[in-house]
Amino acid sequence: MKKDNDEVLAGKFAFTARSSCKAAGVPGFDLLLGGALFIVQSRSEVTMIFSGNAETRHILLDAPHTANPKPSWYGESVGHYEGDTLVVDTIAFNDKTFLDNYRTPHTDKLHVTERWRIIENGKKLEILIAIDDPGTFNEPWQALRQYNRVNRTLSEDICSENNINPFGIDYGTPVAAKPDF
Repeated sequence: MKKDNDEVLAGKFAFTARSSCKAAGVPGFDLLLGGALFIVQSRSEVTMIFSGNAETRHILLDAPHTANPKPSWYGESVGHYEGDTLVVDTIAFNDKTFLDNYRTPHTDKLHVTERWRIIENGKKLEILIAIDDPGTFNEPWQALRQYNRVNRTLSEDICSENNINPFGIDYGTPVAAKPDF
C-alpha cells in the first residue's frame, strides 16, 4: 500500500475497483460514480444502475432485513421513505471492497445508512452517508455527496478484457468526469 500511495503522490492515478471491472460496494457505489446513475423504482424495490459498467444495486422497500443475510459485495439493502427522503439501511457486507477512492478498507461489521433526496428544485441529488464499522473505525462518521441532474441514455459499456468499451474509452486511464445522476 505504501508503494501505491507513493505513486499516487507522484501523480499516478490510483487503482479503483471500477477501473478493473470489480464491484464498488457500498458506499463506493454512491461515491465513485464518474458516470451516470439511473434509478428505477417499483412499489417493492429501487434499482440503481451505474452506467460505467452496468453495476446494479437492489434496495427492497418497506421490508425488514432477513434473519441471517449472506455477506456480499453490496450487502443487503432495505429502504423506506421519510417524507421525500429515501432512507437505505445496508448490512451483511463481505470485506472485498473499499469505502472510497483512497482504498479505505472495512470489515464485515460495516453498517451503512444512506439518505437520498432530490434538492434545488430537482437539479441535484444529495446523499448523506453514515458509516459505522467498529472493526475499522473508533466511531461512526458521515459523508455528504451531491450530483448534478443530467439527461442521458443508458449506453452500452463493456467492462471486460483490456477494460475497453465499444466507444474506445479505456477504463484503465483516468478521465475527468463530473459526478452526474
